Amino acid sequence: MAEPLRPFRLRGCGSPQKFGVAAASLRGLLRKGCRLLQLPLAGSRLCLYEDGTELTESFFRALPPHTELVLLGPGETWRGCASDIERLLAAFCAEGRAVAAAARRLLSDGQAPRRQKLLVDLLHNLTENILAERRDEDQRWFEGLESRFKNKSSYMRYSCESRIRSYMKEVSNFTSNVHPAARDAYKEIIALMSDKLKSVKYNGCYFDRREEEAARLCTAEGWFSCQGPFDRDDCPSKHSINPYSNRESRILFSTWNLDHIIEKKRAVVPELAEAVKTRDGREVNWEYFYQLLFTVDNLKLVHIACHKKTNHNLSCDKSKIYRKGKQNHKIS
Repeated sequence: MAEPLRPFRLRGCGSPQKFGVAAASLRGLLRKGCRLLQLPLAGSRLCLYEDGTELTESFFRALPPHTELVLLGPGETWRGCASDIERLLAAFCAEGRAVAAAARRLLSDGQAPRRQKLLVDLLHNLTENILAERRDEDQRWFEGLESRFKNKSSYMRYSCESRIRSYMKEVSNFTSNVHPAARDAYKEIIALMSDKLKSVKYNGCYFDRREEEAARLCTAEGWFSCQGPFDRDDCPSKHSINPYSNRESRILFSTWNLDHIIEKKRAVVPELAEAVKTRDGREVNWEYFYQLLFTVDNLKLVHIACHKKTNHNLSCDKSKIYRKGKQNHKIS
């Protein structure tokens, strides 16, 4: 008995138009698709629209009805729905000036505030200058900033350094809460941490798209993605931003947080003070606390909406608080 026909949604690689095609086998669907889209059967193949997975006969039989497929001709490739986004962006780049001019004409209508908001956002995206680095290449980006900042990366490094310096200040200000007998040892640890931070320029490289270390937080183009709340491995809203693109994005990025997963005020600093107080001849592993306070080992970059102010209920690793074996930098 012949197998029943199964319906699918089929489109070509370069077109958004979809066609309903039914077939009982992969070969039959490929043959119908090539006839419909006027492609040669030899060298053509079918793949999933979603992720570009190429179909085999067994995979075809496992697909649910109405699955969206892409028919590829000889030499064509498909990387999933990301390919559609790339085409859209390419179209914007090619016709960017015309689109921007049309958007500005529509903005003259003051009776449509909602449309105006959408058009303003569109213009910001069309006029962004991501690749520009120097002040003379993108003067608007630097509006409101001191003249000493000659390029975008220097300001972004300064921004990150400022955040890390503020963490160091909080650790230092906690000295008055440390037991009097342990304050000198606590101050020695602060001095060691300060020296280490100075040697790495306060980890300003985290926000510098030109630095290799920044790869842990951003892409080479300067895109940052929200790493999600402390209790999740991803961001539910998929927040992303490129502070290098325009002045508005630079200002908005200043509201993003470097969130301590194991909390700085509630857990790390009090635990450090307690470790110094109760060390009883042991050497405090200050570098472990340094990692928790000042590095991306314990810092997540999060959109302000994903920054949970509630207690994280996480504590330091007790096995790492004191050093094991003979070490340098002994705190007396």
